Amino acid sequence: MKSKLIYDIAKSLLLARWRQTLVAAIGVTFSIAMFITLLSFMNGLNDLLDGLILNRTPHVRLYNEIKPSENQPVLAHPDYKGAYNFISSVKAGITRQEIYNSGPIMQAVKNDPRVLGVAPKLNTQVFYNEGTIDISGTISGIDVEEEMRLFNFQDYVTTGKPMDVKNVANSIILGKGLADILVADIGDVVQVTTPQGERFSLKVVGYFQSGIQEIDKVQSYASISTTQKLLGKPNNYITDIQVKLHDLDIAPAMAVEYSKKFGVDAEDIQTANAQFDTGTTVRSIISYSVGIVLLIVAGFGIFNILNMMIYEKMDSIAILKATGFSGSDVNRIFLLIALSIGFFGGAVGLTLGFIFSVIVDNIPFRTAALPTVETYPVNYSLVFYLIGGSFSLITTYFAGFFPARKASKVDPVEIIRGK
Repeated sequence: MKSKLIYDIAKSLLLARWRQTLVAAIGVTFSIAMFITLLSFMNGLNDLLDGLILNRTPHVRLYNEIKPSENQPVLAHPDYKGAYNFISSVKAGITRQEIYNSGPIMQAVKNDPRVLGVAPKLNTQVFYNEGTIDISGTISGIDVEEEMRLFNFQDYVTTGKPMDVKNVANSIILGKGLADILVADIGDVVQVTTPQGERFSLKVVGYFQSGIQEIDKVQSYASISTTQKLLGKPNNYITDIQVKLHDLDIAPAMAVEYSKKFGVDAEDIQTANAQFDTGTTVRSIISYSVGIVLLIVAGFGIFNILNMMIYEKMDSIAILKATGFSGSDVNRIFLLIALSIGFFGGAVGLTLGFIFSVIVDNIPFRTAALPTVETYPVNYSLVFYLIGGSFSLITTYFAGFFPARKASKVDPVEIIRGK
């Protein structure tokens, strides 16, 4: 009975000053709506930017790095044993670029339960022959099915079909920037010269566009068999093994493990793309900070409104306490007022935040650098709504805590005597 009475009193106080109540609720609503919209858009943008690189990057890359020979002839001479030998202009040793025993290694990695998939790759430098001009570039020989399954290769092929590079003999998918330089249309034949000086003719079956112009000016793709043919290598010649894991966070440990186990160099995605992780973290911190500041500002508005309400309702508070309501009861009344503002303002704010996010998600965004993106990116993660809803209640609770405590300490005798 007493709880219902406290609820009725809180409702009466809220409705008695409904304009002030509405202003406070609008402050919470606006803050929550902007918080949701900002976080959804910023995290959608993070996902887009990271996807340009991270989705195309293996979690662990196995390869043989070209590096100076550790065993120099001077170290083998008995007169120089135990001495510090300073050697300048150290040249790279004789190193196999291909991965020895690549077939068994790939099979062993595929059988690892932590691994989602494995895609072989063969990289080589070439020259694209445009009349008397040679344009340097790179051809990556790929397993098209695995590249599509693990690295969304089909999303970056803007013209033509990705599978054509496998189904059409001696074919190539050119980077869009490179195709513009060569003025090569679909179905045209381009001439390439390998590092060994051999010249080959390749048919253009598609364009590739990563969103990074400097890459698209040099990068192209062919099937592994076509690339092996260009280099005059056997069908087991592989320079890279790309590993996709179920859990991205274990990539550094897996890289160290595979390097020791298979005797090859290994690079994890965190090491290869540390700058992108840093950028994502900074952008997330900024968006969360701005959103939280909006909520805190709304909290101060509620604090001021409740303070004014207590000042104006001193007579009512005195009568309540004189008729048997304790200080804790009065405290509960004003906390209930604050939480009611936070709850209803937050609920409407979450709804408006979702509506604003949908509006942003449908705004056209077309750029030549990102042909697969048609609208502004938005992330509809449920976490943002949980954070916004929880923070609206927490903010309004603390905004009402101090005014409620002040109201609970009002001495009814002094108020009535003063009147």
